[in-house]
Amino acid sequence: MSKYDDIRFSKTVSSYLSIFIIAAMAVLFILGAFFVYMYIKSGSEPLDPNSTEVKEVTIEQGASSGMIGDQLENEEIIRNGRMFELYLKLNSISDYQAGAYDLSPSMDFEQISKTLETGRVFQEVLGRLTVPEGFTIDQIATQMANQEQLSGEEDRFLELMEDESFINTLIEDYPDMLSDEILDEDVKYALEGYLYPATYDITEEEPNIENLIRRMLDATRNNTYNVFQSSDGYTITFEGETEDLSFHEFLTLSSLIEKEATSLADRSKIASVFLNRMSESPSMPLQTDPTIAYAIGEHQERILFEDLEVEDPYNTYINTGLPPGPIASPGEQSVQSTMNPSNTDFYYFLADSEGNNHFARTFEEHVENREQYINNQ
Repeated sequence: MSKYDDIRFSKTVSSYLSIFIIAAMAVLFILGAFFVYMYIKSGSEPLDPNSTEVKEVTIEQGASSGMIGDQLENEEIIRNGRMFELYLKLNSISDYQAGAYDLSPSMDFEQISKTLETGRVFQEVLGRLTVPEGFTIDQIATQMANQEQLSGEEDRFLELMEDESFINTLIEDYPDMLSDEILDEDVKYALEGYLYPATYDITEEEPNIENLIRRMLDATRNNTYNVFQSSDGYTITFEGETEDLSFHEFLTLSSLIEKEATSLADRSKIASVFLNRMSESPSMPLQTDPTIAYAIGEHQERILFEDLEVEDPYNTYINTGLPPGPIASPGEQSVQSTMNPSNTDFYYFLADSEGNNHFARTFEEHVENREQYINNQ
């Protein structure tokens, strides 16, 4: 072998050796990164996922991430204070709210850090229950059945809707909003209309249905009831005399508008139709089809003439005035429209096949609208 061959051989060995060293370093780096990741991951998990213990921890003004980590480790909230400090730095979390917090060993790093950032206990959202505007108690129960965290709890929910003891407890807890009117024997569900339509976060593996109901009532108080109260109640002219509607009656009227309306402008006009009818002497029946559907207890694409004769307190074709209670949960637009009805002299309205409402001042005009928009379509 010539010296040139020796040189080429040496270079080849050197190249392979360099590649081997680089590959080995890459493998070691990847393994190191993996072990660091697993170390951080294991350290960020709850100290005791099954713990029900809650401790009050006071975070002082100006406390550093290291000081907070040490404090939480000493309080036995987390496993490793240094790991928590590293977690905060890697996630660029540095804005802590000083104060007293109720923390638990069952909380992970994310929950604890977001709690310290926001100043309130952060809980992971496991699911959401959406209650659309215009939903009834029965429809809300169906929504629960279709929601993973609440599936199987719909029967418990419906039981509570008819639990006299539970309802009386709620009346005691919400004396400003819930009155004995909801206990009237003709009312189908005492809380019909009082469970605010909104989206509710579910943060518990086994949600407490009673607490969920209270959250819905809180939302109604914060939204609907406060609107009612801010205007010092609600006054109408009933059979020629001025009369104050209770919140229960106001909510009932709002629910009728919710079920009838298709647009914001129509809601205010429909409110005026109902108020105009109620102001007549003797009172004209409200004659609103959604009350028939509620009385029958099932969804129908079209109300038949025979349905109008059903003997039920909610039938506004054979009974004058408002039905015994709400027939659904009204949303913000319907509540605002009830509070601010249009000033019209309409006494009739109907909806065509496309959902557009047509209003009339007289019965003759109403018949013409029916012929044009219903019979000829």
